[in-house]
Amino acid sequence: MRRRVRQYGLVMGVCLVLFAGALPVYHLFGTGWAVALCAVASLLPPVAATLGSLADPDDPRDRDNRYGPNAD
Repeated sequence: MRRRVRQYGLVMGVCLVLFAGALPVYHLFGTGWAVALCAVASLLPPVAATLGSLADPDDPRDRDNRYGPNAD
């Protein structure tokens, strides 16, 4: 469970940094780079949700999935 929370938090942190960094990039480098940062940042929340939902095969307490290596 801790691995999933860490991965989710890391990916969402990167997403927030990209969104927040788009404004200075817009002023320094132009619209194209800022839009590219926002486009990449908009793709990260589904990735974070997927990583947060995956079961950890090494954690015996991670049995909240119906299918997979830790299914009952």
